[in-house]
Amino acid sequence: MRTVVQRVSEADIKVNSDAVASIGNGILALVGIHKDDEAKDMEYIADKLLNLRIFGDSNEAMNLSIQDIDGDILIVSQFTLYGDARKGRRPSFSGAMAPDKAVQYYDDFLKLCSGKYPKIKSGIFGAMMEVNLVNNGPVTILLDSRRNF
Repeated sequence: MRTVVQRVSEADIKVNSDAVASIGNGILALVGIHKDDEAKDMEYIADKLLNLRIFGDSNEAMNLSIQDIDGDILIVSQFTLYGDARKGRRPSFSGAMAPDKAVQYYDDFLKLCSGKYPKIKSGIFGAMMEVNLVNNGPVTILLDSRRNF
């Protein structure tokens, strides 16, 4: 799994101009699922997402997690994180999990995160979404479970 983690002061998602989800202070997590991802990948990313210390303490040092600040997390599926543009000009997405399998994996990931922390919101898997955010910092971190086992 790959996840782009952005510390935000607000973020929202619309599908066909309809509001789907919105958060205030927290994390926007763009999540890509690799074709070979397993439960350990999901667990690694969930643990990092919930415990990553990217929020400022009283001295403005990044010492606090999303749980410490009681912030929100907005999770968005994004298969394009596995886009490979090393050859040619059109990216290949062959590294991404097939949609029929990825939808269940994504749902399982949402359940895992929600079971550990209640302030989880999500976009709609496979939908064409408008994602708006105000990156706070800016702070953007890339997580990749395949580089850590």
